[in-house]
Amino acid sequence: MSMAAAAQASPGLWALAWRRLKRDRVGMVSLAVVAAYLVIVIAAAAGLIAADWPREAGVNYAPPGFMGAGAPSAATSTAPLPALSMPNDTAVVDPLADVLDELRKGLARAPAPEARAETLPFGGDKWGRDVLKKAVKGTETSLVVGMVSALLAVFIGTVLGAWAGYYGGRMDDALNWVYSVFTSIPYLLLVLAIAAVLNQKGTLTVILILGLTGWTGIFRLVRAEYLKHRTREYVLAADAIGTSHAQRMFRHIFPNVSHVVLVQLSLHVVLFIKSEVILSFLGFGVGVDTVSWGSMLAESQSELILGKWWQLAAATAAMAVLVTAFSLFTDALRDALDPRLK
Repeated sequence: MSMAAAAQASPGLWALAWRRLKRDRVGMVSLAVVAAYLVIVIAAAAGLIAADWPREAGVNYAPPGFMGAGAPSAATSTAPLPALSMPNDTAVVDPLADVLDELRKGLARAPAPEARAETLPFGGDKWGRDVLKKAVKGTETSLVVGMVSALLAVFIGTVLGAWAGYYGGRMDDALNWVYSVFTSIPYLLLVLAIAAVLNQKGTLTVILILGLTGWTGIFRLVRAEYLKHRTREYVLAADAIGTSHAQRMFRHIFPNVSHVVLVQLSLHVVLFIKSEVILSFLGFGVGVDTVSWGSMLAESQSELILGKWWQLAAATAAMAVLVTAFSLFTDALRDALDPRLK
């Protein structure tokens, strides 16, 4: 076999990483769980599942189906009221008799109200909405916020880190000063402060808050990688043949540091999902017409006092499974992309 054929048959970084990842059973199971969540998000966004989550399908605080229907409370009892006894010689004329008669006729012509179930598969909330469908729709909101915010933060951190590490000098000093300003304030305090100043709820607002404040760790790592790679032989060779700075930064150096960026993307998805839950729980997150895991946890505070635990359990279980799977997948991905492993 010639040297050219051997070089052509040699697997690249991503092929070797995929081989290592396939040998990691925990990583593959975690990848399957994350993929299942992504399928749920796509189906929910397309309206195939949980499209009718605001519908009041059950009675208020409908218990889960495996618990059975609860006993009717005294407030909802339909026992007839006792009749009032009047003396036989007393003639009572009701001045509202005609009005009440018209109301009765109107109610008789009105369509019958939709029957509401006594139980739901995983229970209902205060208004009788299906908690399971709310958890599915909350998965869509929280995962979209986490992924889009992570993409925005990775883009900002990668571009700024590449500029600082490649050019150095005054550019590096200026960007390091901006980095120091952002990192001098605790992350959660910075996020809450910006959310309070903006005073606007919504998914886009949460994405911008998290994306514009979470780029600092990525900047530091990418800057260090560019400082290391800018003096390598292949970059000097690219400079010798007359390539531009942009080509050297993003065509030659970036593929060699992309594994660091990819791992940071996975880590920040988990971080921003938890940050969105905290913001929504504290009232700075998504709007009132949008459901997320954080808004479900905020609603469950008052429900726990009444012994209604199923909304808290649904939101916590959905979040715990995704965060755990994403964290394990990120660890497996980091090991697979480690160039020191053979």
